[in-house]
Amino acid sequence: MRCSYKNQLNHCPNRSRLIDMSSWNKEWYRHIPSFDECKGRRGFTLFTLVTYGTSVAFPAFAKKGMSQFDERRLLEQNRSIQKANKAPEDFPNFIREGFQVKVVTSENYVKCDSGLIYLDIEVGKGDCPKAGQQVTFHYTGYNESGRRIDSTYLQGSPARIRLGTNALVPGFEEGIQDMRPGGKRRIIIPPELGPPVGPSTFFSAKQFEVFDVELLSIQNCQRRTIAFYSDLTCN
Repeated sequence: MRCSYKNQLNHCPNRSRLIDMSSWNKEWYRHIPSFDECKGRRGFTLFTLVTYGTSVAFPAFAKKGMSQFDERRLLEQNRSIQKANKAPEDFPNFIREGFQVKVVTSENYVKCDSGLIYLDIEVGKGDCPKAGQQVTFHYTGYNESGRRIDSTYLQGSPARIRLGTNALVPGFEEGIQDMRPGGKRRIIIPPELGPPVGPSTFFSAKQFEVFDVELLSIQNCQRRTIAFYSDLTCN
């Protein structure tokens, strides 16, 4: 399973369909609203995933000089919050001190040089998707507290995106580019590979995002032209 990821994704301006979240609470990640509080805003996370801009990375390690006691206290605090939010099994923990954060996972997780971390829950079969192909997938997104922020399962329909077209944030595309149909993977996306933050996006704080992804299928795409009309079909 490859981890290397060529940085081919250039940032692009926010798209017009981006939801204006300027009135949302900008407190720490613990206060990000759940999916249930966002009913009616179908697919807002997917809109964010497919619309990204420049983001500043911060170190993924605990504050220098932090004592083991402080680390244990923050770790237990995060675990307690995740338990209250009914986070899924083997969910990663986050020791956060301001903008400094340390990710704690089981040994089953794989860490890539880019900073992406993933866990293969189930390995699929067949070929991995290539640039230009369309992928159909389900996902459930969580914040660091293990709180669900979106789910295509609850929306009732999967997401469909073409790879290699700058349509996804770098971390999400890197996480699914070597999956196979039928595969299930948990992807931990660091802020430097994640969605934009700010008043015009749902994500109001620089934090790690966790996505459980199920790759359903891969489709080839081709352009067809009829008279003066042209479109792209994927099947």
